[in-house]
Amino acid sequence: MFELAQERDSDWWEVEALYDLCFAPGREALSSYRLRDGVPPVSELSLVARDADGILAGAIRFWPVLVGGRKALLLGPVAVHPTRQGEGLGGLLIRDSLARAVALRWERVMLVGDAPYYARFGFFRLDGVEMPPPTNPERVLGRALVPGAWDGVKGKVSRAT
Repeated sequence: MFELAQERDSDWWEVEALYDLCFAPGREALSSYRLRDGVPPVSELSLVARDADGILAGAIRFWPVLVGGRKALLLGPVAVHPTRQGEGLGGLLIRDSLARAVALRWERVMLVGDAPYYARFGFFRLDGVEMPPPTNPERVLGRALVPGAWDGVKGKVSRAT
């Protein structure tokens, strides 16, 4: 059993250590990190999952971005501690945070990731949405949080200010 809670300032370094453990060295050189520089995450959607002993088991963050000048959420990173993988925690974090995004009236969310994994959460390939290079366009995925939210939304993804 896991308890989900909004990430607090005091969780920041513990979450960063989890991301360091789960992702390759140099993760901060990825194009998505350039969109995050100097922009705080959306605190209401950035969650931590702790087990019954209070040990961090997973985390997810969201960032505001602009796609062709339109507001969107950038999901990521999402990580689950290697000792907790396979327990459905990643899915729980994604589903819960997306439900919160709907309640907060966000219209669209995007990410750079593995289409077969994220399709189960309603994500699809975004044609015409350009992440900063180098990004494989096949991995640029989105989900409408309200019907039609991605209709006609195209262009470069840029940092929200």
